[in-house]
Amino acid sequence: MASTIYVGTIGQGVWRSEDGGDSWRRTSSGMFSESDIRAIAVHPDNASILFAGTEAGIYRSQNGGDNWEKLDSPMNGMQIWSLAIHPRSPNTVYAGTCPSALFRSDDGGETWKQLSVELVEDCGAIIPRVTTIIIDPTDDQTVYAGIEIDGMRISRDGGETWTSGNEGLSSLDIHGLALVPGSPKTLVAGTNNDVCLTTDMINWTRLNVKAEFPWPYCRGVLYMSSGRVYVGAGNGPPGDEGGLFYTSDLGHSWERADLNGNTNSTVWAIVHNPAVPDLMIAYSIAGQIFSSTDNGDSWTKFTREFGEVRAVAIAQ
Repeated sequence: MASTIYVGTIGQGVWRSEDGGDSWRRTSSGMFSESDIRAIAVHPDNASILFAGTEAGIYRSQNGGDNWEKLDSPMNGMQIWSLAIHPRSPNTVYAGTCPSALFRSDDGGETWKQLSVELVEDCGAIIPRVTTIIIDPTDDQTVYAGIEIDGMRISRDGGETWTSGNEGLSSLDIHGLALVPGSPKTLVAGTNNDVCLTTDMINWTRLNVKAEFPWPYCRGVLYMSSGRVYVGAGNGPPGDEGGLFYTSDLGHSWERADLNGNTNSTVWAIVHNPAVPDLMIAYSIAGQIFSSTDNGDSWTKFTREFGEVRAVAIAQ
């Protein structure tokens, strides 16, 4: 059975494909149809439930995106840039915003509270934003947040308290995070000028990918159980060229995924749902979407292109 794929766009709301990307329809009933969608998260146990982050707050659907309801929260009027649902306790949902702040719901989105974490809210020309949130799949209480312009924060008590993890980062412009399991665990970060990793969650090492990548501007990062770490990159934000790269040895060597040529802009992110193990999706800022069903060995571009894509989610 073909997977259901959701796409969040800038100015065109949410789109859904129920046939693996062959056909699409807009599913934005209940929200402003021209909403800017920067984050989508699907419930791990019930694919009918999903959350979408807009430019003015957070929405929830309980019927696979057919209808949406705006959730009353302290985030009303704020841009939602990142969402994460706890894989084993899915009533727990984290959200990150612009200006940068972190929020959590413990009841499936009914109520929300702002978390106590020190973040920069203003940085001159660029407003900091929480670009990524990941939850440690082996430790219920450990949460990582990446902030554009403000580095990384880590919580080991489910978001109640946070510490900084910026020592050694080549840039505080964090765009993506991926956790590689093992002993020790390794956290990989994509920044505006390099890929960095840490094994102690405190001190970072630059991988100096400029010799391997034609462009050093890195966005999304994804770890796959095959051992590969994927990084989307490009020649700027948004850029007019991009590519997808992967390493199987934590950055000692890199290969370029064959997307049949350069993308039309920076590759914004790579997504995967463990419940749909055969499918990976990568997408560019300027609306190109690529899928792989063989662990990234080969890729196919969707015929449909969107004006500007900022979020993709895969459901069963």
